Amino acid sequence: MNNFTYHNPTKLIFGEDTLTELPKLLNGKGKNILLVYGGGSIKQNGLYDNVLEQLKAMDAHVVELSGVEPNPRLTTVRKGIELVHAHGIDFILAVGGGSTIDCTKAIAVGAKSDADIWDIITKKKVAKGALPFGTVLTLAATGSEMNAGSVITNWQTNEKVGWGSPYSYPTFSILDPKHTFSVPKNQTIYGMVDIMSHALEHYFHHETTPLQDRMVEGILKTVVETAPRLLEDLENYEHRETILYAGTMALNGMVSMGYHGDWATHNLEHAVSAIHDIPHGGGLAILFPHWMEHVLDANIDRFKQLGLRVFDLEQGTESDRDFALRAIQTLRDFWTSIGAPSTLADYDIDASSIEDMADRTVQLSESFGSFKSLNRDDAVAIYKASL
Repeated sequence: MNNFTYHNPTKLIFGEDTLTELPKLLNGKGKNILLVYGGGSIKQNGLYDNVLEQLKAMDAHVVELSGVEPNPRLTTVRKGIELVHAHGIDFILAVGGGSTIDCTKAIAVGAKSDADIWDIITKKKVAKGALPFGTVLTLAATGSEMNAGSVITNWQTNEKVGWGSPYSYPTFSILDPKHTFSVPKNQTIYGMVDIMSHALEHYFHHETTPLQDRMVEGILKTVVETAPRLLEDLENYEHRETILYAGTMALNGMVSMGYHGDWATHNLEHAVSAIHDIPHGGGLAILFPHWMEHVLDANIDRFKQLGLRVFDLEQGTESDRDFALRAIQTLRDFWTSIGAPSTLADYDIDASSIEDMADRTVQLSESFGSFKSLNRDDAVAIYKASL
């Protein structure tokens, strides 16, 4: 295990009816609030009205930025920055899922920088600060509610870039499982795949981390056990609670102390959705098993351990390599069983865009991934296998 320093400044408020904490959390943070949300589902399920009621209780002046895209776009970020400056915004409140929060992080950082926000996102410039912001989470998926990471799409250049800074942690995040009841089945599926993918990105490394391994395996096993039950009863509080907490723990830094995970599959998926604008979780479900098969020989024992500990597989007379391949297929079969896509063709993506997607995997660096370093040719091979 490597040396590490862990710091997470986000205050997590988890549980039923915790939205009532909002006025207290905003006390002393100013009255001019930018409310950021997505396509309007929070208006349909009543959360929008409930949030406004809490803000009115503190005599807040509310400015709204609605319509944040599922893959949040640079144009929306820039619009938010303009609103901050035009209205003297003191605090930003993101109400939504990971996309809304990711967009808010970029707005918050961009509002406190003389540099263009895209230069910060693409690491040409360094963030100097951020406007304070908090979140009310409505979707279990990205873990953005308790980390500094964000992913923004520049649709003009078809680039989708992950970034973060020490200033892009939420001040607080309110997580009420009831706020996820109205999430439709397909988005619930994508969210659970995303949670598992974050755990898997952590899992594939070459350090000795027995405690962290068990923590990651616990998240994976919990999602595997809970997912089918939740999909049968989308308004089951206990199951929504379990998945919501798993999403936060999978990417708040708690399970990744002392090592660096792989993250090649996220890089591969970002290149796909930068061009095709597909759901992130759907892309991960397609690509992750193919990445696993492509890098299998980097550490066969790691894949064996996944099969033994997460899926409770038993090895018979088959070779270690064949058993590892069966573990990968078991993951693929599980995701398919809950309704996740399995091929790029499921999104009408064919071989015609493979070269373009592969180019985008190496835009920021000639290689990517740490479990096994990959290059453009590897990306091409994985995309072809995923068709």
